[in-house]
This record gives sequence, C-alpha cells and structure tokens, in this order.
Amino acid sequence: MPQLDFSTFPNQIFWLAVTLVVIYLVLTKVALPRIATVLAERQGTITGDIAAAEELKAKAHEAEEAYLKALANARAEAARIAAETKAEVQVDLDLAIAKADAEIAVQTAESAKAIAAIRDGAKDSVITVAKDTAKEIVSAFGTKADAATLKAAVTARMKG
Repeated sequence: MPQLDFSTFPNQIFWLAVTLVVIYLVLTKVALPRIATVLAERQGTITGDIAAAEELKAKAHEAEEAYLKALANARAEAARIAAETKAEVQVDLDLAIAKADAEIAVQTAESAKAIAAIRDGAKDSVITVAKDTAKEIVSAFGTKADAATLKAAVTARMKG
C-alpha cells in the first residue's frame, strides 16, 4: 500500500497540510459567513416572531378585558331593565289589585244590602206566616182573636 510507504510520507504530509489550509480558507471565507448569516436571519425571525406573539398576546388580553367589561355592563343594564320592568308591572298589579278591591267592596256592599233586604223580607214573611198560623190555630180551638192581639203575641214571641 502506497499510503504506508515511509518514503512518501513527507510528500503526503505536505499535501495534507495544503489541503487542510485550503479547507480552512474555504470554510472561513465562504461557508462560515453564509452559515452565520443564516443563523442571524433565523435569530432575527425568531425574535421578531416572539415580539409579534407578545404583542398579539397583549392585544388579546386587552380584548378579553374589553369583552368582560362589556359583558358586565350588559348584565348591569339587563338587571336595571329587569328592575324597571318589575317596578312597572308591580305598579300595574297594584292598580289592578286596588281596582279589584274596590269592585269587591262595591259587590260586598251590594250583597250586604241584598242580604239585609232578604232578611227583612224573610222576617216580614215569618211574621205574616206566624200571624196567619196563630189565627188558624186559635180558630181551630173555636175561639176568635183580633188582629191586634195576634200581632202583639207574635211580636212578643219574636223578641224572645
């Protein structure tokens, strides 16, 4: 094998050194600057993306706060509207109840008058029936009683 021949070592070492120097120069002048540029661009892109993400995160947080504030305002407005509506309905209900109470009071008064009239009519009817019955009973016993005596007896009995 020619590579292991000691007589060609100095020549091989020379070309090894030349090749390493050329590779070193190509890497330092061409490849490494391009790699550094690509890495710098990547770092810039990553930094820009992180900054944009932070900015979007801040905007999302602000939007969420605005949403929560609007939601709280809407709930407060809904509660206010519900309270106003409840108050209006309560006023209408109070008016309806007052009107119904007045109508009930009028009907109660009319019913009380009607009951009193029926009671008075019934009392008069009872007195008339009692007088007629007493007159018939007295007649059945074979005696005769005058109307004033019968009226006095029925009136006395009705008083207790």
